[in-house]
Amino acid sequence: VQLQASGGGLVHPGGSLRLSCATTGFSLDYYAIGWWRQAPGRQREAVSCLSYRDGKKYYADSVKGRFIMSRDKDKNTAYLQMDSLKPEDSGMYYCARTGYYLTPSSNCLGGRTFEDWGQGTQVTVSS
Repeated sequence: VQLQASGGGLVHPGGSLRLSCATTGFSLDYYAIGWWRQAPGRQREAVSCLSYRDGKKYYADSVKGRFIMSRDKDKNTAYLQMDSLKPEDSGMYYCARTGYYLTPSSNCLGGRTFEDWGQGTQVTVSS
């Protein structure tokens, strides 16, 4: 099982990036994928996650309306489209998976831990 995040970089405030989470060894038909980020000196925080069963997406309040999560099951890849980026979006971004079904009360934003993690990709938003 592998998850590999990529697509990070340096971008100006207001810019966009698209992160990819390439997965091997399992199917996105049976695993939910989530994105987290961690800035230096801060705790890791959940950004978004996508339920494998119904495709429902969950977003942190800080990114709603700016970030969109998606998946391509044929490519076994999940994506995080990030628009209108702000300096506070900077950090290392990680993707992870869980075999549990996500619900409004149990998802990446609370109540559900994800079991397997990939290496991160650095996002820096700066002028």
